[in-house]
Amino acid sequence: MSDKMDLTERKLSREDTFAGRIVTVHVDTVELPGGRTATREVVDHPGGVAVLALDGENRVLTVTQYRYPFGRPLLEIPAGKLDHPGEDPYEAGLRELREETGAVPGRYESLGRILPSPGCYGEILHLYLARDLKMEEQSLDEDEFLNVERIPFGEMARRCLDGEIEDAKTVAAVLKAKILLNL
Repeated sequence: MSDKMDLTERKLSREDTFAGRIVTVHVDTVELPGGRTATREVVDHPGGVAVLALDGENRVLTVTQYRYPFGRPLLEIPAGKLDHPGEDPYEAGLRELREETGAVPGRYESLGRILPSPGCYGEILHLYLARDLKMEEQSLDEDEFLNVERIPFGEMARRCLDGEIEDAKTVAAVLKAKILLNL
């Protein structure tokens, strides 16, 4: 039996290359476990939330919105970024769900966290499950355009497994809920 190697990469230098409204980018030079150096490009993000909301008929509230990097609309669960450092993800999820769909849950619980693209993207996404929904009015941001739809949970799970739904947070939340709720 062999000893496990220390996989830690030690930062030697950092160059900040971009500071935007949502993300910052920096390029780090690191020392690898074997002693060589390498470059790491890192996108820092404040973190986000996503909410799988199930109505009384086990339909998922989804949003479809245009995603510019992919040049097409994507079907997703309601989600958004944390508005400021230290914002409580639990509260942010409630806010995003209400803003995007008008839904306010009677039951609301964590589905854990995911790292959407840990090779270069420093975002932590907090997932939640919302049930016993009361519907109020939607209040979208001025730059937010989306369509809300209710899709049966079984169809959502099938579409995730078939690759029709590609959004990572949606796939992760649906499959976690499928196991948790035995749906």
